[in-house]
Amino acid sequence: MGEEGGWRVYILRLGHRPDRDKRVTTHVFLAARAFGAHGAFYSGQKDEKAERSVKKTVESWGGQFKVEFVENWIDKIRGWRRNGGEVIHLTMYGIPLNEAIQKIRESKKDKLIIVGGTKVPRTVYELADWNVSVTSQPHSEVSALSVFLHELYMGREFEKVFENAKIRVVPQARGKKIVKN
Repeated sequence: MGEEGGWRVYILRLGHRPDRDKRVTTHVFLAARAFGAHGAFYSGQKDEKAERSVKKTVESWGGQFKVEFVENWIDKIRGWRRNGGEVIHLTMYGIPLNEAIQKIRESKKDKLIIVGGTKVPRTVYELADWNVSVTSQPHSEVSALSVFLHELYMGREFEKVFENAKIRVVPQARGKKIVKN
């Protein structure tokens, strides 16, 4: 999907706290995968349970999505930029998504999309190439990421086929139909 635009998309989830964020962080990763991201990084506290949960989903539902813990998120961001990628920080204080998305989409650079957990340090705003708001109202990082990726991919994520899937949903108007490969 992103390869057609000449870029790949990864997520950086800041400040994960297993005791408070276990479900939200996992949902960030699952939404990122379902909406077309290629992988994710996270900082804060290492959480092997969250990593296993995503790995298990990938094994069953397909794709190549991987999650990796990073000790130093500042080094990750700087390294990403040094290697030619761009950094997009999703925040309620940034440039409105509808004003920024076309230029972001047209850029051939790989994209690192940052979503916060705890209060986001000022450094993130300074290191980001783009501070983008998905509305200027409080809501979750899961919803912001989903809307951003939907706009980035212009809806093509709905057509994504996940390779090596052991389970697949067959769309239908009523009921549930799952095919196991």
